[in-house]
Amino acid sequence: MAGDVINLRQFRKRQARTEHEKQAEQNRVTFGRSKAEKTLTKALNEKAAKKLDQGRFDQAGGETSVDREKP
Repeated sequence: MAGDVINLRQFRKRQARTEHEKQAEQNRVTFGRSKAEKTLTKALNEKAAKKLDQGRFDQAGGETSVDREKP
């Protein structure tokens, strides 16, 4: 008839530890990149943005940037 006796304080602590460990694992996946990986990602993003901007026309007043340079 008597079931297992559970100490609620220990149960709560064990549950909190497992939740903290899940959060720590998620943070390791999200933020756990080396400096070299971060630098590479930043360089690739800047290169892509620069390539995208090379073909862009300036839309101010319907003129291109080449037309405005002429006196």
